[in-house]
Amino acid sequence: MHILDDFAWRGLIQDSTGTDSLRESIDAGRLTFYVGFDPTAVSLHVGHLMQVLTARRLQLAGLRPLLLVGGATGQIGDPKEAGERSLNPPEVVAGWVEKIRAQVSPFVTYDGENAAVPVNNLDWTSELSVVDFLRDVGKHFPISKMLARDVVKSRLEAGISFTEFSYQLLQSHDYFELNQRHGCTLQFGGSDQWGNITAGVDYIRRRTGDHVHAFVTPLVTKADGTKFGKTEGGAVWLDPELTSPYAFYQFWLNSGDADVVRYLKYFSFKSHEEIAELEAATAEKPAARLAQKALAEELTTLLHGAEETQNVVAASQALFGRGELAELPEATLRAALVEAGLAELQKPDVTVAEAMKEAGVVASLGEARRAAKEGGAYLNNVRVSDAEAVIDRSDLLHGRYGVIRRGKKTVAGVELVG
Repeated sequence: MHILDDFAWRGLIQDSTGTDSLRESIDAGRLTFYVGFDPTAVSLHVGHLMQVLTARRLQLAGLRPLLLVGGATGQIGDPKEAGERSLNPPEVVAGWVEKIRAQVSPFVTYDGENAAVPVNNLDWTSELSVVDFLRDVGKHFPISKMLARDVVKSRLEAGISFTEFSYQLLQSHDYFELNQRHGCTLQFGGSDQWGNITAGVDYIRRRTGDHVHAFVTPLVTKADGTKFGKTEGGAVWLDPELTSPYAFYQFWLNSGDADVVRYLKYFSFKSHEEIAELEAATAEKPAARLAQKALAEELTTLLHGAEETQNVVAASQALFGRGELAELPEATLRAALVEAGLAELQKPDVTVAEAMKEAGVVASLGEARRAAKEGGAYLNNVRVSDAEAVIDRSDLLHGRYGVIRRGKKTVAGVELVG
C-alpha cells in the first residue's frame, strides 16, 4: 500500500498543501522531509509521539528524515494562547537539545540510503545578523498574514512580544535552510503548526520560486473531551526518569474502549488486518482489553526496549497475584507501587492492619481486621489471616516493600523506611 493511502486510512493527515503532488514527488524518487521539536522542557511527552512515529513511518516507506531539535527556536518559544512564555537560559536549552535528540533516536535508523540526519537550527540562525534577518527573511513576510494567525489575534489585546511574534519567521527560515542544505521538500507537524508550516512553504516559493510540500497531523484527543497525554500525576513523559516504563505502559493500558482503536491507527505499526481484529475483540470482549495490551506492549517496547517491557508486564500481573513478585527488579517494583499508591511506614512494629490502612486499601483498622477474617487480606500475594500480625522486614520485598492487596482488585504498596 502506498504510504499516503496508509496515512489516509489511519487518519494521519488533517491538512496538506496537496496529497496528489506529494504522491508524485514520493513516486519520483527519494524525498527528504523534516519534523521539528523545540526543547522547551527536559523531555518530550506522549503528545509528541504522533510526530516521532509519523517520521518513522515515512522513513520505513523510503523517505529520508531530518530530525530538527530547535536550539534556536527553543530559546524563543512559539506563541501560545495562555500568554508569554518564560525564556530559558541558552545553556539550559542546549542541554535539553541533547536529551531530546537522544529520545527520538530509537524511533529511526541512522544507517542506509535514507539514514536519518539530526539537525539543529542554531547552526544557521546564530550566523544571522539582525540586518541580514530583517533584509533576507523578514522582507518576505506580509504582516497582514502574520496577524491573521488565530493565536496572534487572541494575544493582541493582552499583548504579544515581538520575540514571539517573530517565531514564525524563524521556523519558516528553518525550512528554507534545510531545503537549500539537504534538498528537503516536505515538512510536517501537528495541526497547531499549520500556520507556521504553510508560512515556510510560501517563504520558499517567494524566495526561490520552488514548490515544496507540507501536511499536518490531527490533534489527539480523548473521546470524553479530556486532554490526551495527561494523568493525575501530570504529563506522560518519554524520559524514564520522569515517567517510569511501568507508568508509560499503564497509560496506554488504561486507554478507553472508545479511544483505543483510533490510538492503534495513530501510534501502532500493526497492519490494517491486525487492527481490525483488535477492534472486533474490543467490541466482543472489552473486559479482556486485548487492544489496550497490544498497544501498551508495542509502544513500551519501541521506547524502552523488550526487556523493560517484559518487566513491566510481569509487574502488572504480579501485583494482582498472577506472577512472582520476588522476581521483579526493584526499580520496576517500586515504579509499579508508586502508580498503585505507595505509603511510607516509618515506625517499627507495624501490623498488617496498620499497613492496610496506611496504604489506603481500607478506611479503618476495623475494616482491615474484617478483611483478614474473611480471607481478603494479602501481603505480597500471601493471604494474611491475622491482621494484628507484625510485619517483619524479612517479609518485605527487597527488604523494604510490601504489596498490600484487599480482595482481587484493590492494590497499593507500603515502604518501610524506618
